Amino acid sequence: MKITGIKTFVCNANMRNWIFVRVETDQPGLYGWGEATLEWHTRSVVGAVEDMADLLIGEDPLRIEHLWQMMFRQHFWHGSGIVRSTAISGIDLALWDIAGKHYNTPCHRLWGGTVRDNIRLYCHLGGGDMKQFYETPVSNAARFGELAKAAVEDGYSAFKSMAVPPTKVLEGGKGVAAAVQAVEAMREAVGPDIDIMVDCHARQSPTMGGQFARALDPYSLYFFEEPCWPENIAGLAEIRSSVNTPIATGERLTHIGQFNALFAAGACDVVQPDITHIGGLSVARKIAALAEVHRIALAPHNPQGPISTAASLEFGFSQPDYVICETVSKDVPWRNDIATQSHDIDPKTRTALPGEKPGLGIELNLDEISKHPFRQEAPQRVFYDDGSVGDW
Repeated sequence: MKITGIKTFVCNANMRNWIFVRVETDQPGLYGWGEATLEWHTRSVVGAVEDMADLLIGEDPLRIEHLWQMMFRQHFWHGSGIVRSTAISGIDLALWDIAGKHYNTPCHRLWGGTVRDNIRLYCHLGGGDMKQFYETPVSNAARFGELAKAAVEDGYSAFKSMAVPPTKVLEGGKGVAAAVQAVEAMREAVGPDIDIMVDCHARQSPTMGGQFARALDPYSLYFFEEPCWPENIAGLAEIRSSVNTPIATGERLTHIGQFNALFAAGACDVVQPDITHIGGLSVARKIAALAEVHRIALAPHNPQGPISTAASLEFGFSQPDYVICETVSKDVPWRNDIATQSHDIDPKTRTALPGEKPGLGIELNLDEISKHPFRQEAPQRVFYDDGSVGDW
C-alpha cells in the first residue's frame, strides 16, 4: 500500500478556518482524515502540508512512526515550530485514521483498547459562541452567572470561563476583585457539585497570575489555566506551589522536550497538549507516557473542528490519566452538517461513549464544506487602557 496524494480542505467557522487534511492511498476507497487548524495561519499551514507532501508520496501509510520522523527531521529544520508542527499533526491524524480503517478497528484498539467506559465533556460558556466566551466583560458578574446556569441546563457538569481580564505586568486589585465576583456569581448559580474552570489565556505576569490564583483558591476550581506565559516554567511552578487549585497549561507547547521540562519543574497538575499542534496522536501518546510518570492529568486543548474532537476522544479512551475533553458545539449552527458523529454523546450527562467505527470514526461532507470557503479571520486585538499591547 502506498500514499498517492495529500489534500487540504478549508472550512470557515467564523473565528477559525478549519483545515482538514486527507491522505489518499492506492487502495480503492481507503483514505484518512486529519485536522490542522491554526487560527490566523491558514495559508501558512496549507503551504506547509504541501511542502511535506513530496516526502510522503509513494510511502507506506502504515509506517506511521517512520513517516512522522521523516516529517519532523527532514528538510533540515526540525518540525517543532507551530506552523510545521500543526501541518505534521494533520497528516499524522490522517495516517492513524488509515491504519484503523485498514485493520477495521477504532484507533483506541490499536493503542491497547479502552481504559474507561465513558469520557466527560466540558463546554465553554456560551457553548462555543466566541462573542459570549471572549467578549463578556469580567465586570459583568451577573452575565457569568447566567451563562454558567445555561451550561448546566444543557447537561454539562463542567465548563470553562474567561473570568480573568487582560492584565498589565503589574496592576492594582481592581481586576482581581472583578474576577472574584465573576467566579462567585458562577458558583452561586450552579452550586458546589459543578466543576468550574478559569482560563487566563496567559494574560498575566507570574506576579499577577499568582494574585488571581490565590484570590480564586477558595472557590474549588477544577483547574486554573495558563496563569502566566507558558514559556515561564519557573513562574508556573511558583504559582502552583502557592495554591491548592490545580494548575493547567500546555496548549501552546509543540515539542515533547518542552513538556518534559514542564513536568520536571513541577509546574502543572493538568497538561493540555493540542493534538492538532504537537505533531498529532503519535506525539500525544508519548506526552501521555511522560505525564503518567509524574501523575499529571491529561485534558487536551480542543476548541477546533470535528476531527480534532474525534481524535481527542479516541486518544482519551486509551489513556488512563485522561480526565475530561474540551468541546465546542455552538460556534457555528451547521457544525453537525459537515461531519458524521464519531462518538455517541449522552445529552443528559454530556459524556461520550467509545466508538465502534474504524479509525477516528468520522467522515466529512465536502459539499457542505464547500458552502463555507476560506475567509480571513477577524483580527483579535487587545490593548491596555494606556494604549500598550496586551495578550489576547
